[in-house]
Amino acid sequence: MRDLEHVDEIDRVLRGVETGRDSLVTESWRRCVQSYGMDPSRPDPAHVVTESELRAHREQSERLIATARSGLQTLFQQVAGQNYVLLLADAKGVCVDFFGDPRFEDQLRQAGLYLGSNWTEDLAGTCGVGSCIVTGKAVTIHQSDHFGLAHIPLSCTAAPIFDTKGEFSAVLDISLLRSPSPKSSQSLAMGLVTASARRVEMANLMATTRREWVLRFSTSPEFLEVDPEAAVALDGSGRIIGMTSGARRALDPGMGGSLIGSRIDDWLELSMDNLPDLMRGRPTEERVLRLKDGRCLFGHAIAPQTPTTISALRQRETALPGALGSFAGTDPALRRLLAQAARLAPTEVPLLIIGETGTGKERLARAIHVAGPRDRGFHAVRCTGPGTIELLADAKPGTLFLRGIEDMPPGGQSALLTLLDRRTDLRIVASCRCTAFELSDILRDDLFHRVAGATLALPPLRHRADLDWLIDRLLRWRCTANIRLSPAARAELKSRIWPGNIRELEQVLDVAVAMSEGLVIDLPDLPAAPKQVEPEADGIDDLEALLAACGWNMAQAARRLGVNRSTMLRRLRKAGLTPPT
Repeated sequence: MRDLEHVDEIDRVLRGVETGRDSLVTESWRRCVQSYGMDPSRPDPAHVVTESELRAHREQSERLIATARSGLQTLFQQVAGQNYVLLLADAKGVCVDFFGDPRFEDQLRQAGLYLGSNWTEDLAGTCGVGSCIVTGKAVTIHQSDHFGLAHIPLSCTAAPIFDTKGEFSAVLDISLLRSPSPKSSQSLAMGLVTASARRVEMANLMATTRREWVLRFSTSPEFLEVDPEAAVALDGSGRIIGMTSGARRALDPGMGGSLIGSRIDDWLELSMDNLPDLMRGRPTEERVLRLKDGRCLFGHAIAPQTPTTISALRQRETALPGALGSFAGTDPALRRLLAQAARLAPTEVPLLIIGETGTGKERLARAIHVAGPRDRGFHAVRCTGPGTIELLADAKPGTLFLRGIEDMPPGGQSALLTLLDRRTDLRIVASCRCTAFELSDILRDDLFHRVAGATLALPPLRHRADLDWLIDRLLRWRCTANIRLSPAARAELKSRIWPGNIRELEQVLDVAVAMSEGLVIDLPDLPAAPKQVEPEADGIDDLEALLAACGWNMAQAARRLGVNRSTMLRRLRKAGLTPPT
């Protein structure tokens, strides 16, 4: 009789008649018949994989099992008295770990609540694990919600577990052989299984990102440090490289964006330099994270066990000699340039440093000089007139820095060649605002090849990926008090075009420090940006460098160029550029 009732229920589902079940269960039943061709009248036994197949599934899930086991043991201790059994199934629906009362082992095996059982929906019909895999959501499949007759006595509550890239990884299921009739009786089971799945994801993230910063967050400060709701792992540039599934719900409730690969400052008013302020030692209620949509969370930052951001930067500074180590932050292109400069510093190879005005060419020249042989002089010469060259006839051996060599008149070029013929103990480091190709048309051929042995090209400020680092460094140089920028002021500085580059930024910060009345520099304290004619990118390489500096954040790149986002996208299409995968 019960079999016939079950068939009638299937018939009502297929005809679209209201059955009293929720839509998730109804759709699952429909799939069982229409897609899988299952027969509800057969009390099929549990589907169990072979020993060798189980071994293969467990080997593939070895890390997950090891990560989850401690938490699952704790959970089982909480529910063992209510006769619950815990299953950990992999993404293919096979149970790879199990916690249950050994007194009921035979019954559990028969019901499929045991190691090796395959709970995919196409084999077991509507069930906790199978429906969780299909929907990617936590579900309770209670008694007659089950499609197969053999499973009707069961009540199964399952929650998904996602890996650090947001991909479906496993299912945590808590089941009863027999349960009270009301489905609402499993609300506690739902709370326990979702909390445990969240903690497994957190443990997995912490275990796999030990060398990165981890930012954990919650909607309230009370349990922030002991049981946070979500977390992301960040690389040294602030890019999200790992996450728990709760991070998407917390940062992007509309679920419209992609967290992996995006920058944390796309979602929060936060830079990497702010992370130490969110560590232990500061009251949790003061660790406020402000989202771009106006909401607030509370954050807890955990530093790398092998540091890769602030402390790692200090390590890299010691690896690069002298002032070269503190010339830039975590800008990959600049770090490569500085590594080249460090190798060239001890040599006598003449260097040409090119870059826009205010990019730090003389500072780099001095850093290279300091990293070279000791007890040598540094002689800076402005190349607008030839008279100064004559004064170097008796100069101390060392570095001759020629500032703005493209401005050197013909008479000065002749005087410089004469000096270099007599003074072989002067190492040439020259700077110019044009390219090496353009400089070759300005200087005499015999002089050009004496000054352009190797070329170092400094990027403009709008192309630098370490702008946050540079702003904070320059601000620290300007005041002894702990003055900081408000999120709005920082965003404004990061959106400017900076035609004067670092020199212009320094002047803006000087004004801001003088105008601020407290310890926070806000928008009214910043001098107005000079009006700019809408700039055109110099070419595909220039545009690509700008996008790389902004982490391919279109909105930020558009602000730096002073154009709207649609113009930015149009230029991208015209240049044939696509974001990196």
